[in-house]
Amino acid sequence: MAIRTERIPTTMTVNLHDLAQQLRVDSIRTSTKAGSGHPSTALSAADLMAVLMTQYLHYDFDQPHAATNDHLIFSKGHASSLLYAMYKAAGVISDEQMMTYREFGSIFQGHPTPAIPWVDVATGSLGQGLPIGVGVALAGKYLDKLPYRVWVLHGDSEMAEGSVWEAFDKASYYKLDNLTCILDMNRLGQRGETDLGWNADAYAARGQAFGWHTVEIDGHDTDQIHRAYAEAIQPREQPTLIIAKTVKGKGVPAIENQNGWHGKPLPPEEAEKAIQALGGQRHMTIQVAKPKTPSPTPEQREKAVNLPVYGQDKKVATRQAYGDGLKALGAARSDVVVLDAEVSNSTFAETFKKAYPDRFFEMFIAEQQMVAAAVGLQVRGYVPFASTFAAFLSRAYDFIRMAAISRANIRLCGSHAGVSIGEDGPSQMALEDLAMMRAIHGSTVLYPCDPGQTAHLVALMADQPGISYLRTTRAGGPTLYGPDETFAVGGSKTLRQSDADQAAIVTAGITVHEALKAYDQLKGEGVAARVIDLYSVKPLDLATLRAAVEATQGRLVLVEDHWPQGGLGSAVVEALTQAEAGQSSTALRVVHLAVQGMPTSGTPAELMDAAGISASHIVEAVKSLTR
Repeated sequence: MAIRTERIPTTMTVNLHDLAQQLRVDSIRTSTKAGSGHPSTALSAADLMAVLMTQYLHYDFDQPHAATNDHLIFSKGHASSLLYAMYKAAGVISDEQMMTYREFGSIFQGHPTPAIPWVDVATGSLGQGLPIGVGVALAGKYLDKLPYRVWVLHGDSEMAEGSVWEAFDKASYYKLDNLTCILDMNRLGQRGETDLGWNADAYAARGQAFGWHTVEIDGHDTDQIHRAYAEAIQPREQPTLIIAKTVKGKGVPAIENQNGWHGKPLPPEEAEKAIQALGGQRHMTIQVAKPKTPSPTPEQREKAVNLPVYGQDKKVATRQAYGDGLKALGAARSDVVVLDAEVSNSTFAETFKKAYPDRFFEMFIAEQQMVAAAVGLQVRGYVPFASTFAAFLSRAYDFIRMAAISRANIRLCGSHAGVSIGEDGPSQMALEDLAMMRAIHGSTVLYPCDPGQTAHLVALMADQPGISYLRTTRAGGPTLYGPDETFAVGGSKTLRQSDADQAAIVTAGITVHEALKAYDQLKGEGVAARVIDLYSVKPLDLATLRAAVEATQGRLVLVEDHWPQGGLGSAVVEALTQAEAGQSSTALRVVHLAVQGMPTSGTPAELMDAAGISASHIVEAVKSLTR
């Protein structure tokens, strides 16, 4: 849908009551026409948004990417009808456009997404707007060093989410006085009262305990709202929590403060009564103030990346090479920023931290906040890399999923993957991360086996759109590739091959080294096998796989330090059995070696052998196919 470019004439004087009532009426109109939506939660926040957009929000709708624009994030994304009513009131969309709410093909979807040019991130999975707002505020205070503000409209039900309190903690730690959380305390959630109801003092005590400045107000009293916003923008090296007591369904007697109306539009006859009770339809527009500070001219940031070189006699863990690659990127590009979850001495993100401390953000043990902050930083054009143990990224999976809906460009590194980490035991072993990350829409999944390969892939990730994931391992392995080797997203490397190959061993990461050991043993026994390093798990090199199938009469041994479901083996079989791969009449004969049983503590060698993914098991698998 094209957004109108002409600006509707602006009303010279603003009656806040009329504006708030218009926002309410339009929220009812859109949801009733759509036959779905959440008008009751839009009605409770209308006064809060009317005051914000008339005086405190600074935003140039003609230049949504202007560096000095404020950022408004609807954490309670189900109140989307209110946001779209605000766009109409700002004169940037027409009534007709607004009324396409929730229709197929409309950008005005049930929850906001960046398909709309003025929406930074997708919301709707509760507890995410404030953590993302922390990331945007970090950019403003420490990187951009610009006076824009971050306003987050927050629901009271979502205050039960643990991610919200991760955000409270980190916002206070980083003294984000450019961040304001507007808590719409309307008491009622989806199925009844929230855990704190209208207990504003309890919310205030919690906010203060986390180091926030708090203000308690009547969220329908415009004078109190004005004073709260004026207080919030004062410099005090604290974020501000405005606790606004509101009434769900405000202005519509039939549903005011009534349970059972969450997520329900008013029927047409009730909607008409409600619109009349609110004073009828209005079509007033207001001029939202533009930023007072002009946007700075972007600087040229990029230079050539001088990647580290590793001697082929060295054993260097891929996690260490990740840190080396980040440092090289940091020297070349000032837009690269790094986050970590208090394990930077293990992920080796500390290599970047030591070189560029001003572009490193410690998120401590708060993986949800780490991913959210990365999403917020990329809103402002930065190139964030975020790292932790791969197993712990599962805590942040909903944030990763929502980042894809946000069309975010973030880079994740999960270290200590697989049973090969050894003695720490199964709680630390990521065995599902490849499946997890492959399932993300538009994701890139990379699994290097060698330090030089790792550093090259880190550099490629910097310009890779969408969500990219790098899986690194704890143990060091032999350096396989020389300094002149090149790599590509969607590529692979065939390390061993001949015209007489009887089977192909397809693997990545730590098990590449096991495959090469197996190759040497098989060669000594007169069995020719091909070894493919499928370092790009998604997208993968289908041409190379097809060639291997044809050369070996379909005999493949797939090896991975991962559960059998959803990882490298699944990726290969899915690709080869899809319709586009039906060009070949060669039948597949596959042995899939993956971790089957729950691992325990042990040495890496013991655990890989027990899991059936060591060189001896690869040898037996190849022989079973070639007998």
